[in-house]
Amino acid sequence: MNRIATILLLAAVWVGLTGVLSLPNLAVGIAIGWLVLIPALRRGPGVGGQGGPGAGPGAQAPRRWRLVRLHRLPGFGLFFLGQLVLSSLRIARDTIAPRPRLRPGILAVPLDAESDGEIAALATLVTLTPGTLALDLSDDRRTLYVHAAYLEDPEQAKREIKHGFERRILELTR
Repeated sequence: MNRIATILLLAAVWVGLTGVLSLPNLAVGIAIGWLVLIPALRRGPGVGGQGGPGAGPGAQAPRRWRLVRLHRLPGFGLFFLGQLVLSSLRIARDTIAPRPRLRPGILAVPLDAESDGEIAALATLVTLTPGTLALDLSDDRRTLYVHAAYLEDPEQAKREIKHGFERRILELTR
């Protein structure tokens, strides 16, 4: 799918989500589609850059732009929506319970994500999920520190972040 078709598809999704079919709303959808598409491009092997046939030793491999795997986006969205609903229900239950079940703590989650976009997406999704908050990133960018409101089993919580959010983000971007 080319970029223009992808932007128009994202604009149509925007119009569908807002439920307002108007020229200004379509323009907003196109702008959002364009803004979403720009970070979705990433550098990979292919066209451009340095190197190529006849390039000497040590030359960089050629590069090309590649889109995020958009076909995985709906599944990712459903996963996040499910996590959002479950964590919201847990917070709501705890809010009205006579004795809250909070067991707050801070996790050090080792990262497989390497790029700024992957790390930012993970930190954002963790923060958007009720009951968790991304606090900091280690200087070597290999560990994300996360505050969790319900930390019964720290190792299980790390696995949920790594095999839930991080794995799905990497499936989208790699």
